[in-house]
Amino acid sequence: MKQVVLKHALAARPCADDFALVEVDAPVCPEGGVLVRVVHLSLDPYVGSRLRGKHMGEPAPRPGVDAIPGAAACQVLESKAAGIKAGDWVHAMEVGWREVANLGPGTFRLLNPKTAPLAAHAGVLGMPGLTAWAGMTQLAKVGPGDVVLVDAAAGPVGGTVGQIARIKGAKRIVGIAGGAQKCALVTDTYGFDACIDYKEDGWEQALSEALPEPPTVYFENVSTEMASKALMRLAAYGRMVLCGLVDQYHADQPPPGLNAGLIVGKRAQVMGLVVYDFYPLWDAFVKEAGTWIADGSLVFKEDRAIGLEAAPALFERLMHGQNVGKAVVSVSPE
Repeated sequence: MKQVVLKHALAARPCADDFALVEVDAPVCPEGGVLVRVVHLSLDPYVGSRLRGKHMGEPAPRPGVDAIPGAAACQVLESKAAGIKAGDWVHAMEVGWREVANLGPGTFRLLNPKTAPLAAHAGVLGMPGLTAWAGMTQLAKVGPGDVVLVDAAAGPVGGTVGQIARIKGAKRIVGIAGGAQKCALVTDTYGFDACIDYKEDGWEQALSEALPEPPTVYFENVSTEMASKALMRLAAYGRMVLCGLVDQYHADQPPPGLNAGLIVGKRAQVMGLVVYDFYPLWDAFVKEAGTWIADGSLVFKEDRAIGLEAAPALFERLMHGQNVGKAVVSVSPE
């Protein structure tokens, strides 16, 4: 069995050469758990921080030993879990970059393969989608009349945030993304009303022009610097959801914080989003979002690679923001 490991401990943003594909003994099915083949593996930005032991207190994988962390949609090969049989489909967060995995009791969820394409469970119905849904429906509680501003709008979280906001009745949705290709994805595929390219000169003026009414909801997924720029434009009593702050994942020291005076002046509600808190609602989210996918109101785009050996190169692209769509590795065929 193959899996991907680190060649050495990391001190900086990971690149493809930091990983190695190695042969290991196949795992055995644990009591009360399942043995699965990994089919669609999710690559996520937070893993870059986790590889350095800087994510939510979770330890870094041991070089040469532990598989790189990753969530995946998998098919059951052998089961010792009640109600689960060989051939069933499951999703788990701690699968890892490997071909076969053993999942202990309580670490996986049964999937209905008819809900949506199976790869969607690594993205729009996986942790990125749950994050977006939690931010919009459980924290910001977006509804009719809201004006929503979304940073990193071309990403799997940001793109889903805007679509859910639209489904829930928001009257205008504006995204911020980097580059013409990503902005086109935001407007043409995800259906935002406008997308501002922050790499273009004069983008802040363009952002103000795209928001004739101040945003009532802001979803931040990149940096406190961008959050501060959005906060200046936020409506009084607006809601700000802070999620991710990707620019801090590879920084040795956190950047300067938000302007507290602006928060007070705007009477803003600032809410931190940790998706782990919403895992108990995952099935409820999938049930609701599955209907949106079926009727075409929720769409998604993938940046997909084939084969476990392709994971390091795609992950390097993800670490530099060069992916367009959700980064997914199809480790084995469905």
